[in-house]
Amino acid sequence: MNISNKNEDEKYMREAIKQAKKALKLMEVPIGCVIVRDSKIIARGYNRRNTDKNSISHAEMSAIKKASKKCGDWRLEDCTMYVTLEPCQMCAGAMVQARLKKVVIGAMNPKAGCAGSVINILQMKGFNHSVEIEKGVLEEECSSMLSNFFKELRDAKRKSDGSSADTKGEK
Repeated sequence: MNISNKNEDEKYMREAIKQAKKALKLMEVPIGCVIVRDSKIIARGYNRRNTDKNSISHAEMSAIKKASKKCGDWRLEDCTMYVTLEPCQMCAGAMVQARLKKVVIGAMNPKAGCAGSVINILQMKGFNHSVEIEKGVLEEECSSMLSNFFKELRDAKRKSDGSSADTKGEK
């Protein structure tokens, strides 16, 4: 990757991180993305699964829907998605279906990632479309945002479990 591509990838990944921070404010897993066409952001999305009480309210799904509306077509062949976390099987499948040209990923997801960690749905030989993959853009920032979120969640759970245990014997 040349310097200008690296700078451009980092610029758009920072925008995806801004979206992830919107999810964080809602106490959602901080995942965000943007879709870029002709060097312009045409769609943004962030995780809202718990807020919407909907299993498909992922950042990528929201952004694909918005980008398709903006383009007036379900085909996003000339678009690049920047996403803070490696997509799941649903989102990777949607990216293939949308014919995205490329996805730029911040952090990989060894437990559920479908851009190479568990399986690579984006580049399966049997499909009629393949999505180019760029990994590790602002990886540390994306990864630490997620690990901090889960650490705080565990700490809060421990505190609530501990405080309820302290009061159980009192009357």
